Amino acid sequence: MVAAIQAPVVPQVLREIQAGDRVSLTQFGQRFPAAKGAEGTVNSSTVFRWVTRGVVGPNGDRIKLEAVRIGGRWLTSEAATNRWIIAMTPGGSTNTVEPPRSPAARTRASENAGRQLEAMGI
Repeated sequence: MVAAIQAPVVPQVLREIQAGDRVSLTQFGQRFPAAKGAEGTVNSSTVFRWVTRGVVGPNGDRIKLEAVRIGGRWLTSEAATNRWIIAMTPGGSTNTVEPPRSPAARTRASENAGRQLEAMGI
């Protein structure tokens, strides 16, 4: 019996690049300011780390920027860029993170919980 040869799965980002939606890592980095008040824009080596290592997202998972290596160049797409930014933004992905409560809100919640426990006889 001859085994069927399956075609490799083509990543969505590659399909987007082939359709003309391509962005080099340098171009991607030039769109955003450098971190913490530094002059300039995000370095392409930083963007490369986002592709290979990812960044810790709002829910604690590592989120990688989708990219493919074509020849000696790494390319991503506008759509992949948007997906990555949305995944990195709290509330942008399906795993949302609630903002921390203010001290006054924590105090009110604690007092309410205390009253409920007293009412239950605990």
